[in-house]
Amino acid sequence: MSRPAPAGPERRYRCAGAREADAEKGEVRVLEGRTALVTGAAAGIGRASALALARAGADVAVTDVDEAGVAETARGIEEAGRKALPLVADAGSAEDARRSVEATVRQLGRLDVLYNNAGVALVGQDGFTPDVTPEVWDRVIRINLSGVFYLCHYAIPQMAKNGGGSIINAASSMASVPLGGMDAYAASKGGVAMLTKSLCAGAGRLGVRVNAIGPGYVDTPMNSVIWQSEPLKEGFARGHATGLQSAEEIAELVVFLASDASRSLTGALLTCDRGWTAFKQPELLSAPPSR
Repeated sequence: MSRPAPAGPERRYRCAGAREADAEKGEVRVLEGRTALVTGAAAGIGRASALALARAGADVAVTDVDEAGVAETARGIEEAGRKALPLVADAGSAEDARRSVEATVRQLGRLDVLYNNAGVALVGQDGFTPDVTPEVWDRVIRINLSGVFYLCHYAIPQMAKNGGGSIINAASSMASVPLGGMDAYAASKGGVAMLTKSLCAGAGRLGVRVNAIGPGYVDTPMNSVIWQSEPLKEGFARGHATGLQSAEEIAELVVFLASDASRSLTGALLTCDRGWTAFKQPELLSAPPSR
């Protein structure tokens, strides 16, 4: 595939007038005129990010196996004044990946941003390797790692046609520091981080940036077991330098990585985990300070 001409000022600043108008209303639509595809968008970080991308000016295609959930996310995008395309798709299916990218381009006109958010954490099935069945291992790797590959495989050529784009891959704090006892999940997220780094050189020649994010423990359905237990919630909170995280704060980072403000970043793993992977203290030392 030939390398396109570098994006000129007309691409990077093509919506300057719109941004000025929105700024007067307290909004800055940094993604005006762009189209995004978000996987795993029926709830949690995926939904929060799809809505944040829409508020930033992007039209958004959203995929999930949860038809009702993805339809609700689409309604939120439309309420933000943007076009939405809800698609029922399995993130671990190469065929569904192809169909999702093709549908996005066909119905929304282009593809500029891909957020590979979909993933599974099979608590009670994933664990120490001798205790994990091959079927569980294959499912986690298929959805969490192969799914990222499938979407990138089909999305990058479409982005290149527009002169470039931005891919954000969902890694995890476990890509840097595994929790232990979730071997398949840790391996899948470590794989996402390395795939991101390896992709950036080839993608860069096509004007496409590829980055990964590694959140800590976020208030989402995937982590419901933590939020439903006060002792667990308190314990995990102490492991984060500034407490637990919301889906909305991760969504803000996704918008940043989708925008030209992050143009210096590619091949990066951003450990946006409130310090979870920066330090570890014995429980005695991590007790709340006395007052």
